[in-house]
Amino acid sequence: MRKHYLDNIRWFTVFVVVLYHVFYMYNAEGISGTVGKITGLEVQYYDLFQYIVYPWIMMLLFVVSGIASRLYLEKHSDKEFIKSRTTKLLVPSTIGLVAFQFIQGYINASISGVLLANQELPLMAKIIISILSGIGVLWYIQILWIFSVLLVLVRKIEKNRLSDAVAKIEKAPEAVVLVLLVFLGGLVWLSSLILNTPLIVVYRFGLYGLVFFLGYFLFSQERVISVLKKYFPLFSAVALILGTVFCILYFGKNYADKPVNRSPLFALYGWFTCLALFGIFSRFFDFENGFTRWVSKRSFGLYVFHYLGISAFALFIAKPGLVPPVAAYILTLLSGLASGFLLYEIISRLPFFKWAVLGIKKSGTDVQKNEVALGFRL
Repeated sequence: MRKHYLDNIRWFTVFVVVLYHVFYMYNAEGISGTVGKITGLEVQYYDLFQYIVYPWIMMLLFVVSGIASRLYLEKHSDKEFIKSRTTKLLVPSTIGLVAFQFIQGYINASISGVLLANQELPLMAKIIISILSGIGVLWYIQILWIFSVLLVLVRKIEKNRLSDAVAKIEKAPEAVVLVLLVFLGGLVWLSSLILNTPLIVVYRFGLYGLVFFLGYFLFSQERVISVLKKYFPLFSAVALILGTVFCILYFGKNYADKPVNRSPLFALYGWFTCLALFGIFSRFFDFENGFTRWVSKRSFGLYVFHYLGISAFALFIAKPGLVPPVAAYILTLLSGLASGFLLYEIISRLPFFKWAVLGIKKSGTDVQKNEVALGFRL
């Protein structure tokens, strides 16, 4: 049976990412790489939204991607899996940078001031900077491709021994599953302390690698989902308490870098929010209608292209003060949604570009086929 709640978790999280990037673009908390504060407010209390969602949004997407990998590999070989992952993930995050995403890179470099501060650089150097800066939100699919390769290696080593051991949880008492999920929070925190790149803070191989593999081995078990569904009020209450404390303690500090993003509170809040959302969506949102079907088919495009609309509007309209701050926030959000949906519809129909930028090899049906492996169509 199709797991509609996973589709709904995914597109919901992508929408949260879009909204997060709007607040992030105009943040007053000193987070770099953005236009920054455009209001006259002494304190932008609504920046709390960033603190509320940042610890769990990408963690949740990696869990979903882990589950999606399990579902895909149940019907396909390792070779087919790697081939589809390479097309869908590696090609857009490498060739796609040269084919299209350099536009995003130029805007990113302009916002950060890199190009302005280095006007003496030769043209080729500026082009290279723009191409590399175009990675933007594609860091997610870059890491996901690496995890996919590692997953195939793990499968060859464990030869279903680990999978069979985890599958025994289907017969475990609820209390055992509940305790396991709670104590895994400690492992999530420990994983957040390792394999973090020093400069580009989003590349967190330890944390995201763990939750990806937990998605593959653990969250793909129906017993686990049934426990999350039953005890979602408990997980929600814990997440609410942890989130409140997190916001009180860290508001005004850089939530995206150490020491905040490596604190136990950051990891535990993110983990329990993931547990709560899986429980809520599996219980109340395991359905499909016209809207959810439409948005699910297009959420990958929204993720890939939304930041172009947000950053372009911020650089050329909001930063010069051409619109009032309130209008800037609203129009930036609309610009992100429009660029995400429209660019996807256009580029998914263009020869070469649909392969280079979106990983679509042949017909439009490959959009859904390839997105299964990414977790954008389950």
